[in-house]
Amino acid sequence: MIMKLEKDTERYLLDSIKRFFGEEMEMPVGDLKAMQILDFFVGEMGPSIYNQAIVDAQAYFTEKVSDLAGVHNQAEFDYWKKR
Repeated sequence: MIMKLEKDTERYLLDSIKRFFGEEMEMPVGDLKAMQILDFFVGEMGPSIYNQAIVDAQAYFTEKVSDLAGVHNQAEFDYWKKR
């Protein structure tokens, strides 16, 4: 699976990479090097992060759907039973 980032997201991440390397590693990197770093991490880690997000979303929705049993099992036709 090829992950394609939105242009604004990509620009933000490139700026963040350049800032991180410059400030934290004291190793300035240019646009080309930052793009190579971003491409590496997106390609190497992106699928794992994506897969975990899917697992998390599935667990969340499974829990929410299991709660539906109590919601939809309400008493029916009970107007006359209350009289």
